[in-house]
Formats: sequence, structure tokens, C-alpha cells
Amino acid sequence: MLKVYGIKNCNTVKKALDWLEENGKEYEFHDYKKSGIAGDKITEWQDEVGWEPLINKRGTTWRKLDKEVQEGVNGPETASQLMQNHTSLIKRPIIEGKGPIILGFDNEEYTDKLL
Repeated sequence: MLKVYGIKNCNTVKKALDWLEENGKEYEFHDYKKSGIAGDKITEWQDEVGWEPLINKRGTTWRKLDKEVQEGVNGPETASQLMQNHTSLIKRPIIEGKGPIILGFDNEEYTDKLL
């Protein structure tokens, strides 16, 4: 079974969940805005894809951070701590369960990797 990490009211997450349902894929959803996310899980993702792809620098949360805080994110440890403190910074959705994790939503990528 797939495990989907994200924030329930995020439009990109909604698209991903709709795609999964339309294609008959069972999944478990973890809302890291409500439930938080363990540092170990972030480390696991960082080990797989690096820390930079996990941070959503296009979102409001990143833009609202002080410049010093943004510039202080310079490696996996500082990135992990920031993502735990500000879960909205984590790229979403993240899908686990069938090969490498999938970041974000892309219809073609989902078709290639999940069907």
C-alpha cells in the first residue's frame, strides 16, 4: 500500500489523491500539518533524494521566513530541523511504497511509476 504525506488542504495534494482514487490505488494519508513528521522520516527522505528537493521554496511559508533563517539552511541537519518546525515547507505530496519516493504531482510520472 502507498503512503502519502502532505497537507490535506493543499491543491497539489488534492490532485494527487484524486489521481490515486481515480486509478484505484489504495493509500494511507499522513497529514504532517496536523500530525507532524519525525526527524527520522525526513532523514530517510534526505538520504534518498537530498535535502534541497524536499524544501518548497516557492511557497508562502518559505517567503515569510527571515532572510537569516533562509540563509541558515545549508545542509541536511538545518533543513531537517526547519522542516520539523515548519511542516508547510516540505514539498508535497511525498509518496512512498513503490520504488523511490515521488515528490509533488505529475500525471505522467504517476502513470509511469504507479500503474
